[in-house]
Amino acid sequence: MAKVFHRLMKVEEAIELVKKHLKPLELDVEYVSLTDALGRVLAESITAPIDSPPFDRSRVDGYAVYSGSLAEVDEEHPARLKLVGVVETGELPRLEVKPGEAAEIHTGAPLPRGADSVVMVEYTRRLDGEVLVYRPTYPGENISQAGTDVMVGEVVLRRNTVLTPREIGVLAALGLDKVPVYRRLRVAVVSTGVEVQPPGKPLEPGKIYDVNSYTISCMARELGCEPRILGTYPDDFELLRKVIGEAVEEYDVVLSSGSTSAGFGDIIYRVFDSLGEPGVLVHGLLMRPGKPTVAAVVGGKLLVGLPGFPVSAMMAFHVFVKPLISHLTGVPVEKETRVLAELPLRVQAGGGRRVLIPVSLVSNPSGGLSAYPVSGDSGAISRLALADGFIECPEDREFLDEGERVYVTLFSKAVEPADLAVIGSHCPGLDLLLELLGRTLRVKTVNVGSLGGFLAVRRGEADVAGTHLLDPETMRYNIPFISKYGLEGRVVLVRGYARMQGFIVRKGNPKRIRGFEDLFREDVIMVNRNRGSGTRVLIDLGLRKAAERLGLDFDEAVKRIRGYGLEAKTHSAVAAAVAQGRCDVGVGVEAIAHIYGLDFIPIAEEVYDFLIPRDRLSKPSVKLFIETLRSEGFKQMLRDRLRGYRALEETGAVVYGGE
Repeated sequence: MAKVFHRLMKVEEAIELVKKHLKPLELDVEYVSLTDALGRVLAESITAPIDSPPFDRSRVDGYAVYSGSLAEVDEEHPARLKLVGVVETGELPRLEVKPGEAAEIHTGAPLPRGADSVVMVEYTRRLDGEVLVYRPTYPGENISQAGTDVMVGEVVLRRNTVLTPREIGVLAALGLDKVPVYRRLRVAVVSTGVEVQPPGKPLEPGKIYDVNSYTISCMARELGCEPRILGTYPDDFELLRKVIGEAVEEYDVVLSSGSTSAGFGDIIYRVFDSLGEPGVLVHGLLMRPGKPTVAAVVGGKLLVGLPGFPVSAMMAFHVFVKPLISHLTGVPVEKETRVLAELPLRVQAGGGRRVLIPVSLVSNPSGGLSAYPVSGDSGAISRLALADGFIECPEDREFLDEGERVYVTLFSKAVEPADLAVIGSHCPGLDLLLELLGRTLRVKTVNVGSLGGFLAVRRGEADVAGTHLLDPETMRYNIPFISKYGLEGRVVLVRGYARMQGFIVRKGNPKRIRGFEDLFREDVIMVNRNRGSGTRVLIDLGLRKAAERLGLDFDEAVKRIRGYGLEAKTHSAVAAAVAQGRCDVGVGVEAIAHIYGLDFIPIAEEVYDFLIPRDRLSKPSVKLFIETLRSEGFKQMLRDRLRGYRALEETGAVVYGGE
């Protein structure tokens, strides 16, 4: 069958045609230093080797105190606290703060045992051996908790991420000096035309300088490729056949410019087609500029002939070559630097000054974007890892309202809506699952807790929400909350897996903790979990039953528990507090206790499920998510890599909302 050249095609049609004949490349992996990592593409997902912060630390200069000591304090009636020492930065404190005491603490210094908050120095007055405090504190005030930013073992950067300055900052903050990246795509650049000469010499009569070699190679470099300019050549069939034929053997992609039309002197399409099968697939695009574009596949290599006019060549590269290079490497195509998005919730801003707010972008049902503010203090490296860009709130605004449309300035042009938006409770098991989904799937994860996941599904922003909410009345996980949040008929619940929760204590369990009753003892300090988390529900349920057995009112009983008001936001923060001796016990998953080398006392095995909107079940990325969840590979990985986790008989099955 004769090939028809110069048949104009839609750009999308042409791209899909070439993709059918062009397999993604399996690029080699190499390790490079952080100084050489800019623009490279991660070949492996990066898990945090340490917590960030690695310990509970003070955000301010002031005094570490037990908040209960300041319950009735105001400016007219200050508290007089005994000064028991100084906590310096760079070393763990050896002192303990008891009720009625305070320890001087510097910004960034670890929190001492017994303290649950820090009062700023501005609200105190130093006396001889004592401190006057003129305002109360609440548990956790002015403290950055261990692991609230990043937990040890948590996936912080996923495979196939393009490394920009923010990602490199994350890697440095975690103590990494080298990173695994894919070998750069090798791109050969050739310019044609007897009238073209290289820059750097006086222009000869009838000649023009070679512009395309440099613009094309720079655009390829922006995509993370390794371009090489091979030179300029006249429109000579045999010469070009030799030059381009040799380039096909050595390089992954060959890009030429000029000689692409169907005129008498234009020969690139004939050169391409003579080099092997399937040969020329595209000769002419329905676009302007960029119409005379040629594309071929030879021996699994991509060859593209771009128009000779520089503007045409650049436009064709932008809309046609970029997606094909993305197809070869699995790296997403870059987008504009500013995008319009909608805020899913009200955002407080600083009236009287301009505020820059980091946000994470997810798709919403209207076809637009929702911008989730990324929480955390100014030193949080997770803001760098999660934020796609930032929004600006002008000086005359006190807040940005829910539903308000805002412009997002992107940190990187490569940011685009993910193939799969996972919003909800974070879990190491979920990280394993996402690791198996493949390098071509872009996944956006926003960790806002189980309740936040339900709300994101209700707003239509999440494709999948991880959840482990226990209903105290029915003692069932997750399903009772579907009707509570008005999601009947709109969602399905897919069974996830089981994970063991329990008391995390120091090696040897020196306080001999056996159950929730022990948390009421005066010699025991606990660390609690944040309200709205599944673990907090489990804790309060256990304490309520223990209080009943002891004949105590729950609300009054918990006031007796040292540390009940100090809420840790992660399992890792709980383990870090126990490991560093700042408390005696907390509740978390067995896998984290094992990582920290702590003892673990089982309480209950909980179920971690996935809430999915019914209208997303046909989405390819959601289908792949469920298939991967059901796979034996994932179940085996769950058993091998996470202690206390196990797959269930129903793992991957719809347990609510099925037909």
